[in-house]
Amino acid sequence: MKHLLILLLSITTLFAQQPTDSIVKIKDTLSSHVKLDTLPKIKDTIQTIQKKIINQKFSDDDLQLIDSLLTETKFNSPLFDGNEYVINDKDIVGDVTEIVTEELLKKRLSEINTQTPFNLAFNPALKKVINNYLKYRKKYYPALMARAKYYFPMFEGYLDAYDIPIEMKYLAIVESTLDPRAKSRVGATGLWQFMYGTGRQFKLAVNSYVDERQDPVKSTIAACKYLSSLYKIFGDWDLALAAYNSGPGNVLKAIKRSGGYRNYWNIRPFLPRETAGYVPAFYATMYIFKYADELGIYPEAPKLFKFQTDTIRVKRTVSFDQISEKTGIDTEVLSFLNPMYKLDIIPFIKKKSFAVRIPKNKVIDFLNSEEDIYALAIEEDAKREKPLPKYFEMDKRIRYKIKSGDYLGKIARKFGVRVKDIKRWNNMRSTRLRAGQRLFIYPRRM
Repeated sequence: MKHLLILLLSITTLFAQQPTDSIVKIKDTLSSHVKLDTLPKIKDTIQTIQKKIINQKFSDDDLQLIDSLLTETKFNSPLFDGNEYVINDKDIVGDVTEIVTEELLKKRLSEINTQTPFNLAFNPALKKVINNYLKYRKKYYPALMARAKYYFPMFEGYLDAYDIPIEMKYLAIVESTLDPRAKSRVGATGLWQFMYGTGRQFKLAVNSYVDERQDPVKSTIAACKYLSSLYKIFGDWDLALAAYNSGPGNVLKAIKRSGGYRNYWNIRPFLPRETAGYVPAFYATMYIFKYADELGIYPEAPKLFKFQTDTIRVKRTVSFDQISEKTGIDTEVLSFLNPMYKLDIIPFIKKKSFAVRIPKNKVIDFLNSEEDIYALAIEEDAKREKPLPKYFEMDKRIRYKIKSGDYLGKIARKFGVRVKDIKRWNNMRSTRLRAGQRLFIYPRRM
């Protein structure tokens, strides 16, 4: 999926074509970038500017309206691709509105640079990205900062434990916009966007019920381990950051192709295109969060802080709906606090316990209702249609010891089964038997 600005640029170029063709191609372009079920939201807008396109009277405001609708869709979509957050400065065409002056930006970047091991210095590319974010995405940051108030304290605790710069918390914004259920088009999942193989490498389980890449705690620990291993390779946090996106191999190749340079900006021309915009996006996010007040950005109030939650181990498989019915906890709250459960069901597996995270002020309600929750789960399980006994082999297997004079037909009659069943149950190729031999039998009569 190309960047939103490229999308708008492609739409703009279509305006130069024949009016009717332009309308069709604009719709096709939008369809290729937005989920089909979101198109009704922009249908009216397309129809409104249709006449303007035909009469060649469209304006910059029309383009900005499409930009706003598309961006809103992407920021709110569960399929939001973290790469869409990244703007490559080379894709920013035309003059960039100067929201932050060069002089002020140099001053503030210098202030940040004294407080972090990252190498923040003024760069024209970084200036373009920061100003572009402030112009086109400013309205999305209050909600993003509300989510940060929930996740950042947890991130900071683990980053500190693994001796990783605290500022690395902004990486989760670049990767997923702090959506633990975020999935990229190539399968990267969770706050830290782990691919399946990398997740398994760091012991993040993935099965039909649970995806630990979506577990905020476990995925954060895995990200810390991965970042620590990358820092050991490069000895530089900017390069570790680039390697997190593109892999250490690409960064090592970029170092070699640059002639041995190890400063990110010096190897940037030799990195994959996506990674070239990745680190500036990280720096821009750090800048905007640190100077939010001065930029007129104020966070929304979070629904919950993490310290206002607690976990309880479940004793049987239960669903969010069942917990909600007996405790009054909204299922949306349960889904937000427990994103690792893919089907909104908490499984119960022997020797591996699973927990549910709930608001702390609901813990007593849960404990008082726990037996009722399990009883409801049992009741609803009992209502499910069960397979009929005649359609499956019941667990009444016995081990029969062959006696002298036994043969398969005799044994089959004795237990009311067929000879071919006995052979199948015991992987037999012939009918020969020997005294003392044991066979598995699923008897229909005794």
